[in-house]
Order: sequence, then C-alpha cells, then structure tokens
Amino acid sequence: VGPSDASPDEGVVEDLPLIDEKAVEQLTEGLISHYLPDLQRSKSALQELTQNQVVLLETLEQEISKFKECNSIVDINALFSEAKHYHNKLVNIRNEMMMLHEKTSKLKVSGIYI
Repeated sequence: VGPSDASPDEGVVEDLPLIDEKAVEQLTEGLISHYLPDLQRSKSALQELTQNQVVLLETLEQEISKFKECNSIVDINALFSEAKHYHNKLVNIRNEMMMLHEKTSKLKVSGIYI
C-alpha cells in the first residue's frame, strides 16, 4: 500500500479542534439575532409589494376591458355610419324607382308604350 492508496479523509477528524457546542449555539443565536430583524422587514416589504402588484394587475385588467369596450364602441359607430350610408343609397334608389314609375305611368296614360 503506497502513499497514493491512502484515503483523502484520513486524519481530517484528528486535525479538527474540539468544538464547544455552547459556543456554536451562542454564535448561531447571535447570527440569527443580527440578521433576523432585517429579514423580517424584507419579508413584510415583499408581502406589501406583492399585494400592491395584485391590486395593480386588477386595475390594469379593468382598464384593458375599458379599452376593449371603447374599441367595440368605435366599431359600432363605424357600423352605424356604414348602415346610414347604405340607407341613403336605398332611399335614392327608391326615389329613382318612384320617378321612373311616374314617368312610365304618364307614358301609358298618353298612349305611348315602351
């Protein structure tokens, strides 16, 4: 068994100093007491931000639906405008037909047939 056959972890446990459990506990508590207030403030700030984002998203959805309604109103207005245009065409055709009917009636009365 040569030097390359030795385990890389061999002797590591022996190299570590003895750890005082009470010291570890105190260091942990100190670390937590140092960072915990900032983390709690960050947590509450993130919760408030999340709530504000939800409100903002709801407001945006309402505004989007209003814009959609406005677009549909514009479409309806265009449709009414087009309907008015075609109604005017129909009225003109009707007037021309009435005028043609009167002319043909007069021609029939006067004895001229087409």
